[in-house]
Amino acid sequence: MEINTILVVDDSKVDLANLQQILEEASYTVITASSGSEAIEKAKAEEPDFIFMDIMMEEMDGFQACREITHIDSTKDIPVVFVTSRGQKADRMWAEMQGGKSLLQKPFTPEQIIEEVNKFK
Repeated sequence: MEINTILVVDDSKVDLANLQQILEEASYTVITASSGSEAIEKAKAEEPDFIFMDIMMEEMDGFQACREITHIDSTKDIPVVFVTSRGQKADRMWAEMQGGKSLLQKPFTPEQIIEEVNKFK
């Protein structure tokens, strides 16, 4: 699978900018969203190749957004990797049950981010 465009979803401007910088330095095109509902809209409109999604967000959390994205025909095959401060075994299991492919715990290194993308190439 070729990955060129990545949607990054996080309500923290700092985390969003950090992820965007890491990915752009690795030559990916990055689309950003700051809420679960915005993530769904951008996933449908842009059809990115990959999504990094925070869990804890206002209005609609990442789990809800992931469920929606994985149930829409045009976006159901996009890998969603959660990037979150939550890293308990139960969080990882719940992430998979919602359609997520992986869970990366904050804080993360640039190498960990790129490694997650490379798993799906």
